[in-house]
Amino acid sequence: MAVNDEMQTLAEWCEQLARALEIPDLDVDQELLLDLARKSADQVIHAAAPVTAFMVGYVAGQKAGTDDAGSAGAREATARAADIAFRLCEDRAGGEGGKDAGRASSAGAG
Repeated sequence: MAVNDEMQTLAEWCEQLARALEIPDLDVDQELLLDLARKSADQVIHAAAPVTAFMVGYVAGQKAGTDDAGSAGAREATARAADIAFRLCEDRAGGEGGKDAGRASSAGAG
């Protein structure tokens, strides 16, 4: 299957899933999430891909639910959370995963 066909299939799946989950207006940055999943699978372990995407989405959902900015706030929260995850992946690639991972998780908790 060609890349364009795969992206079309993914877009259709996301639309179908969003309707079924009753969130048809959800704006998903598929490219960002795919890049993040790919990077976390490569730098951590394969199972990190869906868990990382879920956690980034969770942060975005929290922001959208508590912020008057709604979907704009969710997009901004997604970008910030993805940035943190990308940096952690890069740190792991450099062999510093354990030290930086703990620091980033405690920084995000405050």
